Amino acid sequence: MTKFEVVVYNAAVREAVKFGDHHKEFEDDWADPHYIEIQSENEDKARARAAVKYPENRGFVIVAVNEATDI
Repeated sequence: MTKFEVVVYNAAVREAVKFGDHHKEFEDDWADPHYIEIQSENEDKARARAAVKYPENRGFVIVAVNEATDI
């Protein structure tokens, strides 16, 4: 398994925060990108796993999926 870094934010939260409001379900920090580590066989499967956990129909936007590098 390979470690991937998934960049995700929530568009509905971003929109609410933009107008000085709050989302009824998610914290305001979801307006900003979150960096989530996912173990998977490849990039496509990592993206699919992220999409299940952070679904588009709940406002989540997956910006990028990159193989993680340890520094």
